[in-house]
Amino acid sequence: MAKRAFTFKDDKSDKFWWIECGGTDFVVNYGKTGTAGKYQIKEFDSEELCLKEAVKMIAQKQKKGYKEAPDFDFDKHLYFDDEEIGLHLLTSHPNFREYFTDELYYNCGDEEAPFGSDEGNDTLYELVEAVRKKSKVNFAGFPQYLIENIWGMTYIAPGKLDEETVKGLIETDEMNLTQSDMITYASAFGQIKITGYVDKSLKEAGIMALQRAQVWAKLQGYNFSEITEMLIKDLSAFEKYAD
Repeated sequence: MAKRAFTFKDDKSDKFWWIECGGTDFVVNYGKTGTAGKYQIKEFDSEELCLKEAVKMIAQKQKKGYKEAPDFDFDKHLYFDDEEIGLHLLTSHPNFREYFTDELYYNCGDEEAPFGSDEGNDTLYELVEAVRKKSKVNFAGFPQYLIENIWGMTYIAPGKLDEETVKGLIETDEMNLTQSDMITYASAFGQIKITGYVDKSLKEAGIMALQRAQVWAKLQGYNFSEITEMLIKDLSAFEKYAD
């Protein structure tokens, strides 16, 4: 079932509510008009049960006076995961879902996934908190802000990718190097997941961070990572830029 949005307005309230089914799960998002609202994922044993419950909920909303809103702007909406469920395709911006189709992008346990490591997961959490609290977030500067102002570490911006430079950073500041790279590309993917767009400078920094991580891995004697190559390829292909 495609997304279906509804709105309710009277003298006391102005609210929205929408629903989308995806396999055996559906998502509902609701709240005051003009806000991101709250997201909830519901899981069922079968697609039939999922669709049946979704139809039931739509009928209940219509009975309460909600009117269908075919012009609801899903593209300009902000997307946040259900806190109890975590990463989920249905709680990601449509642009993110279009370009980042591999299951890895919704994996919270694989260290190579954008949000699978502790650093990546924490980055997404802090980014969500920042977006919820502020009307405008400096996404391009977020990696440095997170590392230096919240974590109290030193940010090493993605730069030269030659082995000699990276080797020198490994010898003098490896912890800050690896943390900076993971937070940088997680921020780029996080901005897209939440807003559907990315700052061009953050995208470029994210790609360089992934490439520097490749050089780091090579110098450490690790095997070639097809996952990192996929992340670079998919992020490079994404060209929906923030205003």
